Amino acid sequence: MTAANDNGFKLAYSVEEAGAALGVGRSTIFELLKDEKLRRVKIGSKTVIPRSSLLALLGETDAAA
Repeated sequence: MTAANDNGFKLAYSVEEAGAALGVGRSTIFELLKDEKLRRVKIGSKTVIPRSSLLALLGETDAAA
């Protein structure tokens, strides 16, 4: 089961999914995380990236998406 908000988008993405959404590879996502340009949330041993962090990187808001 995938958690999604009211508009059907996932609330958080894996590193691979975030890379695919942005059109970049895993190493670029990890570089953005290291540079604190993306926010991460650890759930157990899994790292997820909140949708809001991806939108913030792109200069968008949830209302505009």
